[in-house]
Amino acid sequence: MKRFAVGMGALAVAMTGLLTANAADDNTIKIGALATLEGAFTVLGEDGMRGVEMALQEVNYTVAGKKIELLKGSSDASPDSAIRATRKLVERDGVKVMVGPLSGSEGLAVRDYAKTQPNVTFINGTSGAQDTTLRDSAPNFFRFSTDGAQMMAGLGEYVYNVKGYKKLAVVAEDYSFPYTQVFGMLEPFCRLGGKAPAKARFWVPIGNKDYSSIIAALPDDVDAIFVALGGSDAINFLTQYEQAGGDLPLVGGSITVDQTVLSAKGRTRKFIIGVPSAGPLADTWDDPRWKKFVADYKKAFPKGFPSPSLFAQFYYINTKALLLALEQVGGDVSDGGVKLRAALSKLEFDTPTGKVRLDERRNGIANNFVTEVAVGPDGNLINKTVKVIENVNQTLGVPYEEFLKYGPVSRTNPVCE
Repeated sequence: MKRFAVGMGALAVAMTGLLTANAADDNTIKIGALATLEGAFTVLGEDGMRGVEMALQEVNYTVAGKKIELLKGSSDASPDSAIRATRKLVERDGVKVMVGPLSGSEGLAVRDYAKTQPNVTFINGTSGAQDTTLRDSAPNFFRFSTDGAQMMAGLGEYVYNVKGYKKLAVVAEDYSFPYTQVFGMLEPFCRLGGKAPAKARFWVPIGNKDYSSIIAALPDDVDAIFVALGGSDAINFLTQYEQAGGDLPLVGGSITVDQTVLSAKGRTRKFIIGVPSAGPLADTWDDPRWKKFVADYKKAFPKGFPSPSLFAQFYYINTKALLLALEQVGGDVSDGGVKLRAALSKLEFDTPTGKVRLDERRNGIANNFVTEVAVGPDGNLINKTVKVIENVNQTLGVPYEEFLKYGPVSRTNPVCE
């Protein structure tokens, strides 16, 4: 009987612990966040995480009366690393909502993984591959940010009509996001009469360090070079091109001259002043929503960049969308996220760069900015606003079925001989 009493007492203690744990679980929402915290895009991922943390700090890590627990995952921009990190967060840590990933091919892989986890809700980080949402989308994957082609809106026309460039060479990383950026840049440029022949397009792996052979092979009969590189890849190319005495004008992809590159020290500073680009933000946009976001970023992260990068901005926007939808459903994801995804699908809200809403494929419709690199009032390099392109959708204003006829983005699409 004594042993029985002891056993019952131990069982009671165990049951009390289990009930307490369940109560804690009921009052806590685990959010997984995945970014490139290793490899060539580490600095990009670090600023992406700052964006997540900014959105959570605004609500004091609480939504609908429930505490938020942030669990971070790290990748190196490769699809395999993104899936390993995502699988751990979902299958071992038990998150029911995910924000990320950062890089294009990672996004395609996570979208496919999402199809195997119908009770988990996935919200993009900054991954900008077009087909993450355009073709074969997942019903539980949402992207309140824009894809790589949308981020180029207005640049092809500006380069052709204003800068007067009629023939371009291309240097870009060899994966889905740069394919999408090149498509978004060249489609209007080529339609207007510009040329970017296949033999003048150079594709490099992520993490490439030596650009000497590519720089030597760049043709002389072009007006400018369109560079769609990011992180240390962009810095390495720009530094080596300047050291080699390169004198052709440059046109930048969205992450080629954003704050993750502009804040790097070195001789390239003067070299890239005046470079036109386009993307989802402009450092000098004179709008109170943007000014507040910049001020909040600087206060929260005094050792961050002089101005938030698009990675901080996009991760912030996507996390903000998640928090707004969680608030609407009382933080309840016990139904496998059904109510949460319904709320996300209908969400429209103000961001630091204007209103954002989703299309029927759960992809963002948002403003885009044509910019040029300039020296800011404090001596830092910035992207000054040239033009705002409002409400850019994923098909760039073309009807969906017509847009699909362009075919998937690739090294050679669009043909521009």
